[in-house]
Amino acid sequence: MSERPFWETVALEDMTSEQWESLCDGCAKCCLLKLEDEDTLELAYTDVACRLLDLGTCACTRYPERSRLVPDCVTITPDIIPKLHWMPKTCGYRLLSEGKPLPWWHPLVSGDPETVHQAGISVRGRVISERRAGDLEDHIVDWPDEDID
Repeated sequence: MSERPFWETVALEDMTSEQWESLCDGCAKCCLLKLEDEDTLELAYTDVACRLLDLGTCACTRYPERSRLVPDCVTITPDIIPKLHWMPKTCGYRLLSEGKPLPWWHPLVSGDPETVHQAGISVRGRVISERRAGDLEDHIVDWPDEDID
């Protein structure tokens, strides 16, 4: 009988830093710029990525100092996940927080960091950098929050 993986047995708040960081699937959807309607509070995703995102690898180029360089960058912790209504439905942190399993393409499940890209979950090939975007309202998209299969 095989041992169950840590993400099924360890509470989010009890994970080590290494375990916590490994929950990130590398999709980079959280690095997309979002617009919020001031009146309705409705959220709109764009296909514009943070200037620190490497568009090919979907990794932050300045991860350790991202919060200092990009003040709007949110450091995800177990206690704030339920409050982050903008987190995509595919996010490993959100899924586990909601008691749902990680999908087949998550690198912890597949053992391969490329499956998130192969499954079409990541932003790879679908975004531009905020340095080139111009007016964000011209870049509103709905694919970042599509349901997973």
